[in-house]
Amino acid sequence: MYHALLTNRYLTTRVIPLIAVAAVALCVALVIIVVSVMTGFLNMVKDSGRTLMGDVVVAYPISGIPYYDRLIERVEALEEAEAATPVVDSWGLMKMPYPDGPRKQTATVQIWGVDPESFARVTGYDETLYWRTLPDEEWQRRLDVAVSELWDELREQTERLGRVDDRPLVAKRGDDARTKLLDLMPRRQDGPQSLPESTPDLRENLRGLVGDDLWEYLVSLEPRLANLDQAYADGLSLHDRGRDRPGIVIGIEVSEGNERMPDGSYRPMRRGYWWMPQFEIVLTMVPIGVGGGLLEPESRFFRITNEFVSGVYLIDSKRVMIPIGIAQEMLQLDEAQLVDDEGQVTGIEPPRATMILIRAADGVTPEALRDKVSEVYRAFCTELANDESVPLSVLPPPEELGVTVLTWLQQQAQFIGPIEKERELMRTLFSLVYLVCAGLVLAIFWAIVYEKTRDIGILRSIGASRLGISWIFLRYGLVVGVLGSIVGLGLAYLIVHNINTIHTALGQPPLWLAVVLAAMALLALIATIVRSISGRLLPLVLGALITLTLIVLASLIYVLRSQGGVVIWDPTVYYFTEIPNELDLGSAWITMIGAVVFSLIGAFLPAAKAADTDPVKALRYE
Repeated sequence: MYHALLTNRYLTTRVIPLIAVAAVALCVALVIIVVSVMTGFLNMVKDSGRTLMGDVVVAYPISGIPYYDRLIERVEALEEAEAATPVVDSWGLMKMPYPDGPRKQTATVQIWGVDPESFARVTGYDETLYWRTLPDEEWQRRLDVAVSELWDELREQTERLGRVDDRPLVAKRGDDARTKLLDLMPRRQDGPQSLPESTPDLRENLRGLVGDDLWEYLVSLEPRLANLDQAYADGLSLHDRGRDRPGIVIGIEVSEGNERMPDGSYRPMRRGYWWMPQFEIVLTMVPIGVGGGLLEPESRFFRITNEFVSGVYLIDSKRVMIPIGIAQEMLQLDEAQLVDDEGQVTGIEPPRATMILIRAADGVTPEALRDKVSEVYRAFCTELANDESVPLSVLPPPEELGVTVLTWLQQQAQFIGPIEKERELMRTLFSLVYLVCAGLVLAIFWAIVYEKTRDIGILRSIGASRLGISWIFLRYGLVVGVLGSIVGLGLAYLIVHNINTIHTALGQPPLWLAVVLAAMALLALIATIVRSISGRLLPLVLGALITLTLIVLASLIYVLRSQGGVVIWDPTVYYFTEIPNELDLGSAWITMIGAVVFSLIGAFLPAAKAADTDPVKALRYE
């Protein structure tokens, strides 16, 4: 019984145990945060594979696989496969449509020729198209934001013109709904309000309610306020149906005309002028001949029908999608006649695809699907080799001659492997903080044992055993380790869960935070001066440290704000546009157990010293 009573007393009557708990919590939180971000990054890489390339990839670069349609039929007949799609993969140059806009006039892009329908079944391509009509709730939210920004912009215009109460671009006021909407424009310092959600059919009638001028302003701030069903449909089909011509869908980061907002959404710059789906581009590709030499480049015009967002910066900044038939024509991988040396037609060369992407059925692992697809491909090659109607020059190559059948993880092994090693290295390096936990607990408990020497002597004199005395401090260390681990887990969860918000705040530090910190520094300074009147040194030193820390933080925020903030997670470096924000529970439990174990190890030596205390000497201790 006395073990629990003394442990509780030591924990609740001194500040020093709380320092031990805080030290363990910070160590635990540090390890969990770092490992969670690394694990989340690795998981995002692995999960992105299915979205970008399916589960299994059959590839034969440059020359391509002939009769791929027959191969796809055989693959889709497998119970293990859900869908398959052909892709022509190459690189080319894209002439951007803005002569006087952002810097990048010509972009090097990865060109994928795809069949949109089957490609969507394998990769979820339809879900990545960005410009589409929003659901009602999201549309209302974007409309509120656009109206707020619109009123701010109009207010700036009127203030510059000296007509604060005038309303430019608002000439006529008609029915009640229109009047309510226009009355939302604030006067002088009034803040913007929400739009009247009760207005009947606001979405359908907004243009008529606000007039063409205000409508153009709103759509320039948020194009998806308009009905973008046509842009979405054209993006799905890779075809500009309005003018009956091929379309192209580009990654959202390919163009420099899009501005990424703090909430992760995108907005065209220059008040919507650089909205890409209204422009044409020129795409140039260079076919490669049978002997490996470069042939005459071919260029074509495409209408940008939409943009896609995969969430992977490397893809969103480089990849564009065009119809597979157009890509085959530009790379001379389309159907052609076979001609002998005498100019006689000897057969037909079928179109080719450089990759076939395959999605596994539910419950089937990529490895199991890969093995089945490999068997199908071998049977496919054997069947065509025995078909006398198939010319020898167009037989599909066997796996031994360069065709690869790999899972997504194998396809990206050179990229994923180093990340896994980096994560394990991080785990190993940051595990050294366990030694910090043990050292801090040891030092703090050693001081407590030294302070409680007389109490230990009394316990020993009334019959407490060595084991009983040591158990007090081991139990003490166990409680400190458990409490510190729980607090550290909670702290890590809060930081990891809100890590993108924190990063955004670092990129755009709020001025009010600097003001609050400066006010707190002033209060701390006043309190320090008042406490220093007593002549005691500790309040003076402690207050000076707190005041100095708050002043440094406020100054740092002000400097960061004046310099445009700081970007730690640069998507051009870290592959993804957002920081992983999911807690790695497996690593968290291991970290917490390790912290508890090392806290016990740190408490062991002080516990042994307390157990060896001579009661006679302890009672004489001053």
